[in-house]
Amino acid sequence: MKKKVGVILFNLGGPDELSAVKPFLFNLFNDPAIIGAPSLIRYFLAKLISSKRENTAKEIYSFMGGKSPILEETNKQKSLLEKMLKKEKHNYKVFISMRYWKPFINETLKNVKNWHPDEIILLPLYPQFSTTTSGSSLKSWKKEVDMRKYKVPTKIICCYPEDKDFISAHVHEIIKVLKIAKKKNKKKKKIRLLFSAHGLPEKIIKKGDPYQNQVEKTVSKVLNSLNNYKFFHTICYQSKVGPLKWIGPSTEEEIIKASKKNEVIILIPIAFVSEHSETLVELDIEYKEVALSNGCEVYLRTPALGKNDFFIKSLANLVTQNNKNKILNTRVCSEDFHKCFYNTFWDKV
Repeated sequence: MKKKVGVILFNLGGPDELSAVKPFLFNLFNDPAIIGAPSLIRYFLAKLISSKRENTAKEIYSFMGGKSPILEETNKQKSLLEKMLKKEKHNYKVFISMRYWKPFINETLKNVKNWHPDEIILLPLYPQFSTTTSGSSLKSWKKEVDMRKYKVPTKIICCYPEDKDFISAHVHEIIKVLKIAKKKNKKKKKIRLLFSAHGLPEKIIKKGDPYQNQVEKTVSKVLNSLNNYKFFHTICYQSKVGPLKWIGPSTEEEIIKASKKNEVIILIPIAFVSEHSETLVELDIEYKEVALSNGCEVYLRTPALGKNDFFIKSLANLVTQNNKNKILNTRVCSEDFHKCFYNTFWDKV
């Protein structure tokens, strides 16, 4: 009889209708991994921020048909991953768990329990680990599992910033857009690759969160595979909110700089594996307008990895690799990163 292995894909989630925007925002800002204030203060801050940002966020989601596409795209990734895993010796079933909107962890866990797996593999759809993304999802899963006293052997894939097939997925998409840029670049202008990742407050990184370092590792591997192409590149960070100082340089500032130099701009969402507001609106609409208004003539973007064959292969290989340890991938962070998964979750998840 085949061993039953449940694979849990963790992702951010997003509102499925405009009425869900405010509660989605509240869930996001009420997460202690996002706002580290005491629970009562955080609750009122989350209420305040979600109320203030509701109308702006609704306007953003109206550009996407009144909802986030993230669940639909994650479902497609789930189907492709299950199809690929059917070739393996074990019986794999993939489940989706969103952090800030449906399906929530409690709903996912209920479905997992009803399937009665022999083993569970936790797989965040965040290639680069951060306490604010993968860390938050894994902690929430652990809390729910403990509360329900559900005990099944569990393995964890904490991150995969340098995974061979994950890198190949990005390289494949970049080369396609570089070819388009070459055709559009009649004046032989310099080409600038802007590797854009979601930003974080600087204080989170200074406390030892490895996210920025892992983004840099991903970009380094991608660049090594593109050494036959001529371009300039910059790593930058987007989506800043609030008064705190965030890691930089900012994507918007780098777009303005490149536009004023009359460079061809190719945006690469290096830390996004699904299309959502940060790509479809922020990059495709808002930042494009910034680029054009500052003199850019060619502004292009690679898609989020989504259903890319190499990316699905990456996920499948991460799941099936033959490793008897609790953690399915080896540590990529140095000991300097105190908030690395291995430091903060090894004995807690």
